Amino acid sequence: MTTLDTRPASAAPPAGTPFDELRVVPARHPGRWVATAVVAVLLAMVVNSLVTNPRWEWGVVGAYLTEESIVRGVLTTVQLTAITAVVGFALGTVLALMRLSRSPLLQAVSWGYTWVFRSVPLILQLLLWYNLAYLYQHLDLGIPFGPSFASVETLSLIDKFGAAVLGLGLHQAAYSAEIVRAGILSVDQGQHEAAASLGIPRRRQTTRIVLPQAMRTIVPTAVNEVIGLFKGTSIVYVLALGELFYTVSVIYGRTQRVLPMLVVAAIWYVVLTTVVTVVQYHVERYYSRGAVRTLPPTPLQRVRSELGSVLSRFGAPRGATR
Repeated sequence: MTTLDTRPASAAPPAGTPFDELRVVPARHPGRWVATAVVAVLLAMVVNSLVTNPRWEWGVVGAYLTEESIVRGVLTTVQLTAITAVVGFALGTVLALMRLSRSPLLQAVSWGYTWVFRSVPLILQLLLWYNLAYLYQHLDLGIPFGPSFASVETLSLIDKFGAAVLGLGLHQAAYSAEIVRAGILSVDQGQHEAAASLGIPRRRQTTRIVLPQAMRTIVPTAVNEVIGLFKGTSIVYVLALGELFYTVSVIYGRTQRVLPMLVVAAIWYVVLTTVVTVVQYHVERYYSRGAVRTLPPTPLQRVRSELGSVLSRFGAPRGATR
C-alpha cells in the first residue's frame, strides 16, 4: 500500500536523532558474482581449447573460408533462401486470408494445404518434386479440361534448383500461413470495426490497417523461419545441388578434412544468420513506431550511450563520444 508523505519538502530529521548515525551500505549480490565467475571460467576454458587444440586446424579453415567453390555455395544458399522465403510468405499470406475468409471452400482448401504440407517430411517433398517428370512428362497451359495452348517438358522446367525452390517454398508456405494468420488475429477487433464503420473497402482494410499492425507480431516469428530456411537449405544435398553444405561435404570427402570443413560451414551460417538478425532488429523498430512513444535504440546508439556513461565516471564530457 502506498502512503503519501505530508511533510514539507525541505523538512529534515531533527539533529541528534538516530538518522545521523545511519550508514548507507551498498546492496550486495553474491549470487550474481558467483555466477559471473563460473561463466567467465567456463568461457576461458572454451577459448583456450579452441586456441590450443591443433586438431581444429585453423589454418585449413582460413584457407577454405573464402575458397571459390565455398563462396559459390554460399551465394547459392542465399539465393535459394531468398526465393523460397518470398514464395513461402507470399503464398502463406494468401492461405491465411483464405483461412479467415467467409467461404467454406476457401477455408477447407487452406486448412487442407497446411495439414498436408506440415505432415509430409521436407526431404520427401524434395524428392517428390524432383521426380515430378516421372508422373507428368509434359506440363500443359490451356483451358481447364479443354485444349492446351502450350506444352513444355517437365524435366527441362524443374531441375535441381527448381525442385529445391518448390519443395522449400511450398513447405514454408504452410508454416507462414499460420504465422500470418496469428498476426492478423492479434489485431484488436476494434480496428476492424472502426475501419468498417468508416466505409473502407475490405481489401483496403486488410492492406492498409490490419496487416501493418499485424507485422509487429509477424516479423519476429517470420525472421526465425527465414533463419531456419538458411539452415534448412542444407537438406537439399539429397538433390546434389551445389549449396554451402553440399559443397563442404564434397570437399571434405575429397580431402578428408572433415572437422575443419564443418567449421567453415558453421562460420558461414553464423555470418548469414547474424546479418538476418540485424535486419530483423531494424524491421521490428520500423513497425514499432505506432506502438511505443520512444523507439528502442539501435546497437550503435547503445554502444555510444554505454561508452558515454563509462567516460563520464572518469570525468570525461559525454560529448566526447560523438
